[in-house]
Amino acid sequence: MASLLEVNNLRTHFFTEEGVVRAVDGVTWHLDEGETLGLVGESGCGKSVTAMSILKLIPNPPGRIVEGEINFDGRDLLKISDAEMRDVRGNDIAMIFQEPMTSLNPVLTIGAQIRESLQLHLGLNDEEANQRAIELLELVGIPEAEIRVKDYPHQFSGGMRQRVMIAMGLSCNPKLLIADEPTTALDVTIQAQILEIMANLSKEFGTAVLVITHNLGVVARYADRVNVMYAGEIVESGSAIDVFKRAKHPYAVGLLESVPRLDETEHKRLATIQGQPPLLVDPIPGCAFEPRCAWAIEKCKSEKPLLEIKDPGHSAACWRDPNVDERTRVEEDLRDRLSAAAARG
Repeated sequence: MASLLEVNNLRTHFFTEEGVVRAVDGVTWHLDEGETLGLVGESGCGKSVTAMSILKLIPNPPGRIVEGEINFDGRDLLKISDAEMRDVRGNDIAMIFQEPMTSLNPVLTIGAQIRESLQLHLGLNDEEANQRAIELLELVGIPEAEIRVKDYPHQFSGGMRQRVMIAMGLSCNPKLLIADEPTTALDVTIQAQILEIMANLSKEFGTAVLVITHNLGVVARYADRVNVMYAGEIVESGSAIDVFKRAKHPYAVGLLESVPRLDETEHKRLATIQGQPPLLVDPIPGCAFEPRCAWAIEKCKSEKPLLEIKDPGHSAACWRDPNVDERTRVEEDLRDRLSAAAARG
């Protein structure tokens, strides 16, 4: 399967009075056609900045993409003109933002906001665009779409506004849909409905989806692959099944252990990751996660681990390999048992 999007050594920095904030610092990953990729991590790890970099929406000043390539459908987006980029946004790449109320214009009807993209990118006239807007609202499950298309954003609930954002995102049949925390402000039942809509539309239209979230339940259910971000870097990457069953990086392990489990037979406190994420102003000589890591060794303080393949299709940036450590533990345990047996004669 061909890669639709390839991000190579992307670095996005913010130049502030306190210093240079390395919000995204050398990430490399890819997204295939029709695939759903989860980008996970706690707040401030660089997930949203990565998405904004893809769309070249980083505010300058203070932000700037200082290095890297963003190859989308055979073109490096960092090398095309602003006019060409405006044609890509909404047409080939669409984005659903965290809070729909800040993305929808409160003084324009829902229909007017959907029609704008259709007329700009597809050249539809008023009647054609209005009919297509109604079809899109019906597609995302909004009842009485012919009437609601004339309503304003404040007349919709939070879940309905998010459906409108999905309809706008899919209006031009984009090749890539970026969903930045699409269900953060919604209750769990509406979350499930929104995610099912996105999954079904992805299957129907073959749209690739980048889901940015801190909700590992979303990733487990809907993502094909997962990239785990920490301190502006990818620290683990692999299929959703591999990452959830055999996490290789201590940060990914900590995230997974902090998720409530319904199948636990005993009541126990949730695990937590101690400490705080590092400030990204000063360069970090070793592993950024070392101060919070239970696996840390002396080498972690001075040498930065690279993202390396640990198992086929599964990479992690950690000096310790859980597979090797487990084999070592088993071998040591076996030697101890043999020694004890020999001593007993």
